[in-house]
Formats: sequence, structure tokens, C-alpha cells
Amino acid sequence: MTFTVTFLGQTPIPVQGTSNAYRVWSYRIDAAPNSDLPVGQRMTLALPGTITVLDPSGFPSVDAVAATMVWRDSSGLQYVAARATTAGTVTVAFVAQAHTSSGPVQLFKSTPGNELVSVTYAVVAGGATAHSQPLVVPADGAPVYTGQPVNDFVGTLPYASELFGVYHPLSKWIGMTSGLAAAKVHPQSAFGNLAPADFHGNDARMITGAGLAALAARYQSTSAGALSPVGLVNLFREYFFEFDTFLGTPSGHIWVSPGGTVEVVESSTRRTLVEKTTEQAEEVSRKSEESLTDQSDVADAVKEDNSNDTKLGVSATGGVNAKIYHADASASFSMENTVKRGSETTRKHTRTQSAKTTSEIKRNFKTTFRTVTETTDTSSRRYVLQNTGPDLVNFELRRKMRKVGVQLQHVGTRLCWQIHLPDPGRELGLGDMVHVVPAPDLSSLQKPEELPEPAPKDIPFHYDIPFKHDKGTDDEAEETYLPFPGLPCRGRHENHTPLTEDDTIDFCFKDLPLPPVPEGYQFSEVVSQDKHGAQIDLAPLQIDKDKNTISIQLVFANFQKNKSLPFDAILRYVPTDEAKQKVKDLNDKAKAEYQKEVDRLQYQAYGEAVRERLRLVSSMRSRAPEDLRSEERRSVFRKLLQQLERNGHYPDKPDQPPYLEGEQIQQYFDVDEMLYFVAPDFWRPSRSDAPPLSATSTGRYPVPPQDSTPGSPTDPPLKGQTVAGWYSRADSYAVVDSPTPTKEWRVNYLITDETQPAPLGSSLGWLVQIDADERRNEFLNCAWVKAVLPVQPGQELAALAWLMDVEGEAGLGLPYAVQQDDPAEYQGKTVQQALELVSGHLTALDGPEFATTLAADKVFEHGFDPLAGGFRPADPWQVFDQWVEVLPTDQIVAVQVRYDPKTGQQL
Repeated sequence: MTFTVTFLGQTPIPVQGTSNAYRVWSYRIDAAPNSDLPVGQRMTLALPGTITVLDPSGFPSVDAVAATMVWRDSSGLQYVAARATTAGTVTVAFVAQAHTSSGPVQLFKSTPGNELVSVTYAVVAGGATAHSQPLVVPADGAPVYTGQPVNDFVGTLPYASELFGVYHPLSKWIGMTSGLAAAKVHPQSAFGNLAPADFHGNDARMITGAGLAALAARYQSTSAGALSPVGLVNLFREYFFEFDTFLGTPSGHIWVSPGGTVEVVESSTRRTLVEKTTEQAEEVSRKSEESLTDQSDVADAVKEDNSNDTKLGVSATGGVNAKIYHADASASFSMENTVKRGSETTRKHTRTQSAKTTSEIKRNFKTTFRTVTETTDTSSRRYVLQNTGPDLVNFELRRKMRKVGVQLQHVGTRLCWQIHLPDPGRELGLGDMVHVVPAPDLSSLQKPEELPEPAPKDIPFHYDIPFKHDKGTDDEAEETYLPFPGLPCRGRHENHTPLTEDDTIDFCFKDLPLPPVPEGYQFSEVVSQDKHGAQIDLAPLQIDKDKNTISIQLVFANFQKNKSLPFDAILRYVPTDEAKQKVKDLNDKAKAEYQKEVDRLQYQAYGEAVRERLRLVSSMRSRAPEDLRSEERRSVFRKLLQQLERNGHYPDKPDQPPYLEGEQIQQYFDVDEMLYFVAPDFWRPSRSDAPPLSATSTGRYPVPPQDSTPGSPTDPPLKGQTVAGWYSRADSYAVVDSPTPTKEWRVNYLITDETQPAPLGSSLGWLVQIDADERRNEFLNCAWVKAVLPVQPGQELAALAWLMDVEGEAGLGLPYAVQQDDPAEYQGKTVQQALELVSGHLTALDGPEFATTLAADKVFEHGFDPLAGGFRPADPWQVFDQWVEVLPTDQIVAVQVRYDPKTGQQL
């Protein structure tokens, strides 16, 4: 008796909605001779116990496993069995995970009284036999469940969508606007003398003129799309579908002892990390793709990323802001070719974008688990895990994951007019922040009292003038005396007799001591004299400052019988210069100390004012992006009309508004859907006479000066200012690689620990609008814009004829170079004829037939339709790409798990 076991393979489970993670496994058991395996004989395969086999009763419609028996015994082996319906052979089929492995398999047959009798078998006919042989078996454990297959969601309507497009310039046609602009840039070149007339006529159509030929030779091979005035924009729509959910990887583990209870508080927080990366710091990729989004849905994240991407043009299509990517110039005018190329660009960007935003969302959630005895966070989620059994129970805390399906569909093609316009943001005004800063509080300072200058001092002087009689008879002092001739210090009796003795008295009293001079004072003058009614006259008093004495001289005297006469004088002393200077020095010192404290508070208030302004500026709310884009679009259109005025295609300052010209332009072009692409600021030509940076260099918004001269035009910073951008100042740095110590200057911007990261362009000295987004700041500083105006549906041929008048006919008569996959009707046509074929085709599509409209909106009508293979070459108005993104949620599920205590493997 010989048995042979053959692995037949695995097949998908023929039940809709079953995960592809499980398959139907089949093994055939053959007996030689056939009599050893009669009809009704039960044959059993014993698989390793680590293999998970699903109960066949869960698949009643699968005939292959209808009669399969599945069980385990105390040894841990996994048994699968089936009874023979044909003598000599039986097939054992079961459902297990699709991943394969290898392991020992035993074969058992049933006998009367014993259901499991081990028998030997071979794996090939005539091969070696054994009770256990290695065979291909399912992998250990259960497969990771990642949700149902996408086919189960047929008909699901999208919950969100995003419209965008890809713009392709069409080469070969040389536009007059671009050609004349190139002539102005290179006035000395062979095409420097080009004039508008050179772009019309047969010579222009065939590019036979020397100027146009030189222009085409220089630019046509490398930047043909820049010279061309026309292009095609293909519109695409990205749909987002909500699929099912599943449990992701564990984010925590909890064990509960028998009879124990654990309270778990889940605190879910959202972290927003803003990193101005490559675009803002190094200006390499011009994207802000490494800033974490604050969105938790991939559709919202894609919309946010599109609104922040400064490389996209923006057009209002059907009331929706459509983001337009700029692709390379197309040599093929065929709509089918441009749709295919546009779909490739779209697929590359959207797949990268959704993967990026999904990874951001994955990093956007942080969940912290902690075991507490009371709830302290009212916004947290509270769970109670209780173990009522006798065994230790383990729980894994697993995050709930979402599956979101994404599809791309082509929804239309538009012919466009493109034109380059310089300096588009010059006429846009900026918002000035009004921030009034109060004066610093000086109430804590006590203003010093000024010491007064020393006042003059009046000091009295008293002296009794004695009656000193030398000769004569007037002992009673009754006579009147006058100065003796020749002797002024002697007084002689007025009635003297020359023959008699002289009758004289003393008239001079010299060096009489004065009161001590006050310290710091000096004599100034005699303020007053008091003779107390005596009949005397005095000569001017003589003061000797050095001796501090006074000398009195009488010039008339009558003592009236008094032996002395009282005399009083008031002497005025004034402060010396040294005393005055000492008081002044003390006052100046007190004032200086007070002013030092005032300056300290002023400087502190100044610093706080600048910090506060920086904080307010950095946290300024941005205006609505739709309003900013609308203003930019209007500014670009103003520039466009000014360009048409200079070329004579639009009235220049007419007496009446040019209604007809305006209506004509709106008839041909969809002005509201105009889009534009900005050229980076580094393309702007630099000034050759620009001074080098120095200590006096300033940015567009220098820090306000701390001090201000009264009456100067500059207001003091503490009296209120308006702020229109990010403050900057000049700083010097040592040049480390210079052989001699030198400095280099940079205009830096200010930041604090409270400010948000500075906006894009701060390190480049950009003009910054504080209430706008990055796109507006790039628009304000760009070198030029490429404006693209879509042609009104159905007006393609009329608009093309108008453009031939505005942009000329240069190159339109040249033969059209047929490209691969171009329609046969393009053979033998000129560039103009090929453009007319494209225009006619687009006009026909926009006719009374609504098939294209229904095709573009079929997803909203029929819902999700799985795309076989996930991708196919794009055809007009067809879904051409599909993928699935997995997103985390903020929900956590506690799942009970078991582990093998010996191996540590999860069971």
C-alpha cells in the first residue's frame, strides 16, 4: 500500500467581498492500488499547529471546502480531513492565508475503532515514504487584515474632489509680444531692430526675414514654448473615496491581572511642525513640502498643499480654483498626445503629493496612554479594562486606520493664449499694521530736585565814628568840620582863624575789620549806609577784599556835642564761581543719574515694543487666498491691457470707456479663468550700480531708531508707527577664510522666541506683505508672470484669427512636423492649418452634444468604478489612474491577545 500527497496550489476564494489575504489550499491524496482508498474513506492531513485554518462553514458557497472537516487536538496540531468520493483519490481543500511557507505534514487514515492511524506516504510517485514529509503549507498565524478589496466598493460616491490642470505651450508659432521683448533685451543682435510690421506678411509666415530667422535660430530650438503665443491646458479631477477601516500596528500594551481593573485615559493631541524648508531656506525646490499639515484627511491635505504650492498657476474654473501645472512645450498639436503627456505629469505629481500628505498625516497624530486613578483631562477619552477571568489578560492598543481610494480623470481641454508681463505686483498695495505703543511708565522714578544757586548774603557792619580832637577849643564837639586843604584825613573847623591854632579832628578811619566772609562767597557791594541822622558826609567806602577791612573817610562832620556817631552799613556778598560750579555739578550729576534710569526704561520699552510688534506681525491673520488670487489676477489683466495699449490693440486713454474692445476680448477669452505662472525673483536683472552692503544698509523695513530728534520727520518709535513688513537691520560678520581680518555685512531680519517662523523670502530681502500668504509674497517679488487666458468654448477659430492680428503670423506658414501618434489628417499641413484643426476639434466638442459633459461627470453619477490594473493610458474624459492611501485616525481599539510563554510568539 502506497500513498502519494501532491500540493495542487491555491486559488482565490470565489466569494465577493473576501479579502485577497486568504486563499483556497488544495492537496490531492492518491493510493496505489485504488482499493486502498475506497469511496467514503476519510483521509486526514496534520498541519503544524501555528497554521490558522478558517472554519469552512463560513464559506457555504465554496464547493471545494463544503465537505472539509477542521479541528485541533490537545497536541496542538491543525487537522484537515475529507472523505473520498472516488476510489483511489481524494482532495483535501481548506481556507488559509495566502502567504506560503514549508513545514512537516503527517497523513492519517481512519480505521474501525480508530479515526487517526498514521500512514507513510511519498511526495512524488515512486519516491521515498515517511510518516512526516515537508510540504508547502500556509504561513504561520493569521494574515494581516488591511481592509476589503477595492472591488467591494463599486458605486461608492466620492466625498471630495480637487480640480487641476497641466498647461502645454505649443511651439513653432513666434508671437510678436515675445519677439519684440527679446529684441529689447538684445538691441545689438541681428533681431534687435524687429518691428511689429516684421511679424506680418508672407516673409513672416515663412521666417525668411533676417531678423525673424535670427530670432528663431536663437530661441526656437531651446525655448520654443516661450515664443509661442498659444498652448493647451488639460483639466483633470482628483476624486477621493471613503473605503473601509482596519486596525493598524500596536501603539501600546496593557496587561490586567485576574480580577483587576485598569482605567486608561487616551489623550490625543495634534502637533503642527512648521519648517520653512528647501523653498524658504535654500531656495532649491521652491516648495514647502516638508511642513507638517494640520489636516487629518488626505483630500483636505491635498487642497492645502495645492493652495501653498507657489509653482502652480491658478484659474477659477466654474467657480472653483483649479491649480494648473506647467509642463514642457509640446511639438505635437494633437489633443490626444497632450492629454497623454498631461496625464503623465498629473499622475507623477498627484501620486507624490498624496503619498507626502499621507505621510504627514501619519506623523500628525500622537497618542499618550497613562494609567491614572482619576480623570484630569475632560477632553480625553476614558476606557475601563476589566479582567473577570482567572488568567492574566493582555491587551494591545491598536490604532484604527482608514482606507481612502484616489482616482484621476481627464475632464477637458482648452486652447489658451499666453503672454509674458513684467513686474506684475508693482501696483498692489500692502497692509500697514497700526500699532500704538504707550510711553514707558516712569512713575517708579523720582525726579531729582534741582539745588538752587547760592543766594547773595547781606551782612551788617557797625562802627562808631569817634570825635578825635587834636587842637583847638572845641572840646565839646560843637563845631562843624571840613576837610583840611591838602590833608583829606584831617577835618578843620569851618570858622577857624588862621592866626590861631588849628582846630582839627580825624577824618579817616582806615582798615577797620569786617565780619568774616561766608565760605564760598566774596564781597560784591555796599547795599546801604545808615548814619542815624548824624550831620556827616562820607567819601565812598573803601573795601580791601584781601584784608577784609573797610576804610571810612569823612568829608563833612558836625558831632553835635557827641563824642562818637553811630554808622551802619549793609555789605553784600555773592557766591564765588567755584561755589556756583559745585552746585551746578551736583545738579548735573543728579540729572544724569535720573536720565540714565529713564534711558534704561526707554530702552527696555523700546525692546518690548519691537518684540511685541514682531509678535503681532508674525501672528497676523492671512487674508483669504481666493481674494489674494483675485487681486493678482486683476493686476495681471491690467498689465495685459497696458501691453495691448502699447501695441495699438486697445485704446490708450480714450474719452469714453472702450466697451466694444472689452466685449470683444471677453467674447474670445474667459477672463475670469485666466491663470498665471510667476517667474522667480532671481531672474530679475540685478543693478550694476548697486552699492555694497555696509553698516548703513537697511532692508525694506529697517528697525525704527531708538532715539529721535524733536521735530524730525521720523516719529519716535514709542509714539506709534505703522508696520508693513518684517523688520531688518544690518549686521557684520568676520570673514574666516580671509588672510586679513575683514568684515562682511548682511541685512538680517529679526526674530524672537515668540515669533512665528519668518515668511518666505525674509533672508533674500523680499518685499513681504504681512497679511498675505507665500504665493502673494512671491508674486510681489517675481521678475515677471506668464499670463494664460483660456479661449471661450466654441470660440477657438475666432480667437485664433484675432490672435493672428495681435501676435502676428511668424512661423504659421512653415510645414507642421508630424509627431508620433498624431492623427493622419495632420500630414502635409502647415502650422496654421494644424492649429485650425485643433481649434475646430475643440469647437466641435463644445457644440450642442452633451456627451463630453456627461463623461466628465460620470464619477458623480455612477460612483467608484475600479480601474483594472490601477492605470491605463489616458484618453479624453476617462479615469486613467487609481491608488489607495492608508490614513491613521485618532481612535484606539483595545484587542485581547495571547502569547506563547515559551517562544514569546503571539498566538
